[in-house]
Amino acid sequence: MLKEFKEFALKGNVMDLAVGVIIGGAFGKIVTSLVNDILMPLLSILTGGINFSDLKIVLKAGDKSKEIAEVAFKYGAFIQNVIDFLIIAFCIFMMVKAMNKLTRKKEEVVEEAPKAPTQEEILTDIKNILNDIKEKN
Repeated sequence: MLKEFKEFALKGNVMDLAVGVIIGGAFGKIVTSLVNDILMPLLSILTGGINFSDLKIVLKAGDKSKEIAEVAFKYGAFIQNVIDFLIIAFCIFMMVKAMNKLTRKKEEVVEEAPKAPTQEEILTDIKNILNDIKEKN
């Protein structure tokens, strides 16, 4: 069982997946920072200073003296996560689009194989060879 696990864990696809997950996590942090630290403050200015993370509908108020937590729909955090998702999806779309463009350029660079001679060309070559042999004799 240990041998099977080792073979599974060391396969190329598993390693590629692990690298992808790690890079994806780091990329997610970058995009989250972009949204939280750059885009949301700009959006807040455009919307009159509203902080989306603080938007909520309180269903039941909390009481700090009795240590009762507030119950609320935090739709602002949801809006924030939707914006994060849209930005990440757009970035991935742009990366895939760029990779496809590079792949197409590589395919265009590949030279076409020379075309096979037609039947007429082959017969002409045979005729010329036979004429050369006939002239030599």
